[in-house]
Amino acid sequence: METFSGRSIISMRDFTREEIHHVLETARQVDENPKKYANVLDGRIMATLFFEPSTRTRLSFESAMTKLGGRVIGFADPSSSSTKKGESLADSIKIVESYADLIVMRHPVAGSARFASEIAHIPVINGGDGANQHPSQTFLDLYTILKAKGRLDNLTIGFMGDLKYGRTVHSLAHALAHYNCQMYFVSPKGLEMPSDLLEELANMGISYQEHANYDSVKGNLDILYVTRIQRERFGTELDYDKIREGYNISKQFLKGCNPDLKILHPLPRVDELSEEVDSTPYALYFQQAANGIPTRMALIGLVMGVLS
Repeated sequence: METFSGRSIISMRDFTREEIHHVLETARQVDENPKKYANVLDGRIMATLFFEPSTRTRLSFESAMTKLGGRVIGFADPSSSSTKKGESLADSIKIVESYADLIVMRHPVAGSARFASEIAHIPVINGGDGANQHPSQTFLDLYTILKAKGRLDNLTIGFMGDLKYGRTVHSLAHALAHYNCQMYFVSPKGLEMPSDLLEELANMGISYQEHANYDSVKGNLDILYVTRIQRERFGTELDYDKIREGYNISKQFLKGCNPDLKILHPLPRVDELSEEVDSTPYALYFQQAANGIPTRMALIGLVMGVLS
């Protein structure tokens, strides 16, 4: 297994099954005794470069770094950075790496995180690059599933919503390919999983089905991963309303589902997941968000070389 110390976290394609397990086991240890790690990064600095809006990812990374005893610098709005003045991403990375020991970056352009990691002499963690990847979200998703189900192997996983632009589902599908999971992709026409990703799964021998309707698969699922259908992807409100109809999770919608089903959602939600579901035993998304803290503590500690 490749050492994690000094390593960038860019894409789930970069990780073996053994490496994924190592991250999840480290997250479990941190989760069970977080105070043990309270000062392991004393004197270290993490820079958060968020060229795209974020709440959960940015705050959970900042919380994770603080809980490890480190400090945080950075920005959450590119208009407050030198990017507004025309500074290139390459120059931004070269400057910031002289101020920090670790960079966490979110950027609207796919491939930007990989580009940043090739320039930087310090580790870079991808906090989401366009519609491409979101690996730290995937590790917390996997940790959530593992805690809820006791395993990752041979589960039946449904992905529902915007599967074309949803980087969280792209990353998670890549990761679950290591675990022989049956995957169901449920989406409106035009928002299906990208064909290159489906081809990649097929080449890995992964069984999957595409559906336009959730009702045909809901009785089979162990996990339903719901994503927001993004209003900004549509030209008019009418187009958006037509597409999202039938992809709203409610108590009525869940009738006939597997009684052991667990629902995940990367958040934020709009109206695709009713608040009435929050009080049901299916809801796991708030615990999922909370799991971002130990999981990101584990990732930070591993790449900084203080956890092994």
